[in-house]
Amino acid sequence: MTELLNTLYVQTPGTSLHLDGDTVRIVHPDTPGRRILPLARIDHVVLFGGVTITDDLLLRCADDRRTVSWLTVNGRFRARLGGPTAGNPLLRKAQHLAHENLQHRLRIAQHMVAGKIHNARQTLLRAARDATDPRQSRLRHAAERHADLLQQAGGVPDIDKLMGIEGTAAREYFAALPAMCSLAPDPFERNRRPPTDPVNCLLSFLYGMLRVAVHGALEQVGLDPYIGYLHGVRPGKPALALDLMEEFRPLLADRAALTLLNRKEVTDGDFERLPNRALRLTEDGRRTVLNAWQQSRSRLWPHAHLRRDVPTALLPLIQARLLARHLRGDLDHYLPWTVN
Repeated sequence: MTELLNTLYVQTPGTSLHLDGDTVRIVHPDTPGRRILPLARIDHVVLFGGVTITDDLLLRCADDRRTVSWLTVNGRFRARLGGPTAGNPLLRKAQHLAHENLQHRLRIAQHMVAGKIHNARQTLLRAARDATDPRQSRLRHAAERHADLLQQAGGVPDIDKLMGIEGTAAREYFAALPAMCSLAPDPFERNRRPPTDPVNCLLSFLYGMLRVAVHGALEQVGLDPYIGYLHGVRPGKPALALDLMEEFRPLLADRAALTLLNRKEVTDGDFERLPNRALRLTEDGRRTVLNAWQQSRSRLWPHAHLRRDVPTALLPLIQARLLARHLRGDLDHYLPWTVN
């Protein structure tokens, strides 16, 4: 039985983290008292802008292979610290060889895109069951388009055409988002830098959380997060982390955003408008989202390959291990995580 460890999110500017024996001591000048957490129960530390951490705590985290990530207040990744590189170098060699083999690279990327399109379609169908016309018709039409694109993805001859299908699926999916959330502008367009509406702002923030989780899982297994198959190799971009995120986006991030907005757990008051028209979460808004994200880590999801339910927190690690097994030749194909 695997114990689910906690990720420590620290977002209040002016906070500092210190090593105190086998604990982390959290200090803020406006908060009296001694606040400590056992390091043994923490697997990852995520720091937002304005938060500092002492050198001795950083080195302890590195020695324990406990990663530390720095994000902007909007959840955009800035930096990451980990311990020594894990894994067998033969695995990374196999990863690189698979990338250089265009057909092998294409097959892996096809399965990743298929996982994303399938899970996006399930999100649309689930929303359609609870909707009434014309929203229901709009969602069902988008789901049908995803079914067509899913078939097309399996027959493309190269990565460029696969990327085209993935892009088309994403546009169709986001175009239907207003039928799933009344706060989404209609027509809805995905804008990232900067996000200018609550839905885009929340999606960007949750994608940042997801990226941190996937990146850590790849490093734990011993894969190189920067050598990808769908996203290839791009300077400064963890392409494999972006690849593996795709199948998780609809169910783990998008549904979380829609639930928070539709249930009014996050409202207009949880966002603030910046001079450049960008929108960002307030400190209270981030706290609400982070609490919901942390609680979701223990939710059980069915896993077809393992034939059992697994908690959200372990899904990226399981999929990273399945990818490693495929690259080592133990599995004929990479098997994406999908839910029916």
